[in-house]
Amino acid sequence: METSTTSSNVRTWTVLCHASALAGLFFHFLGHLFGPLIVWLVKRGDSPEIDAHGKESLNFQISMLIYDAIAAILCFVLIGIPILIALWVLNTVFVIIASVKASEGKLYRYPFTIRLIN
Repeated sequence: METSTTSSNVRTWTVLCHASALAGLFFHFLGHLFGPLIVWLVKRGDSPEIDAHGKESLNFQISMLIYDAIAAILCFVLIGIPILIALWVLNTVFVIIASVKASEGKLYRYPFTIRLIN
């Protein structure tokens, strides 16, 4: 039987699976990836919900890293800069939405995600 403390603890970690990606706002380059990766690696065995949220967050951040690399290459033809800005905004917005959904106990499926980790 799950207690409210356990349920609250799981929900906190599911939120952190997503919200930790905002570390990339302060630690550029791979900050978006390392936050969710660390949370997922440390807590994935504690709950299937934490595992699912961690995988979803990691898949999205890996996808965004791939899209950022493509946009960086496109900077040589000047269309990459607005694409990079749009990706940064979308990443931030989707992470906030996913964090709010996780706090409500729901799994948010990020759009534009390549599902590499199953």
